[in-house]
Amino acid sequence: MPDADHSRDAAEPTPDGGVYEWYQRGLQLLTDRNPDAAATILARASAAEPGSRSIREALARAQYDAGRYRDAIDSFTTLIALNPTDDYAQFGLGLAAGRAGELALAAEHLALAAAMRPDLPHYARALRGIRARLLRETA
Repeated sequence: MPDADHSRDAAEPTPDGGVYEWYQRGLQLLTDRNPDAAATILARASAAEPGSRSIREALARAQYDAGRYRDAIDSFTTLIALNPTDDYAQFGLGLAAGRAGELALAAEHLALAAAMRPDLPHYARALRGIRARLLRETA
């Protein structure tokens, strides 16, 4: 009997288990500081469960940590579209946009995050840093 895996692209094997196991493995890869591998497996999980906010958030974090800032912007934007009051998604989008050089976009979303959660000093610090970069670039 032929193995069903022969029809798949050998460069992108499907991980063992189901979506929950993929998610857990992705989180473990993030913890182990392997964001590229985490992003790959979490992208599979997200494709299988596109409505899962927790998978999408983990994917966005992995993409950011892997230096895939444009992909992280897309993932955080999707999270914000689902819930505009998600301060963490606003913060993540701001950080990713800043790394991608989109300083105005970064400042907008970091300001939203800081306004939503004034009790989190790292949100305000990130906003101040982006605003300082914007001033330097416009001077």
